[in-house]
Amino acid sequence: MANSSTDARGKAHEAAGKAQEAAGKAVEAGQSAVGAATGAVVDKARELVGDAQQAGQQAANRAGQLVDTATDRVGQGMQTLGQTVRDSGPHGGVLSSATDTVASGLEQGGRYIQQEGLSGMADDLTTLIKNNPIPALLVGVGIGFLLARITRS
Repeated sequence: MANSSTDARGKAHEAAGKAQEAAGKAVEAGQSAVGAATGAVVDKARELVGDAQQAGQQAANRAGQLVDTATDRVGQGMQTLGQTVRDSGPHGGVLSSATDTVASGLEQGGRYIQQEGLSGMADDLTTLIKNNPIPALLVGVGIGFLLARITRS
């Protein structure tokens, strides 16, 4: 009887070892499946981020093109207005001189806007403020005061 009890224990121990081995293999397979799924999710997320970055870059480029087109049109409009003022104004006397000055200012401003664009104007403004900080501060305070008066009414 001791023999059959020992044999039964041995078989039970062997069965437990096989069950433990099978469980280990199942865990490894599950981990492998989870790892593959995680890798696929990460790859998809990277792809989506790349697509979003590309779409954002395209939108920024398009917005830049629209701004450039708009500033070019404003410049052309100012030049046209300058020419209209010059053609419509008086052609002699003191008023003619004033009309020519206004027309020249409009035309020069239009050319400047067309040549420099928005980024060039921002660079020029930054340089102007750096070179003249006190007057720039006073102009800012004055504009703020005027805006406050206008919005309070």
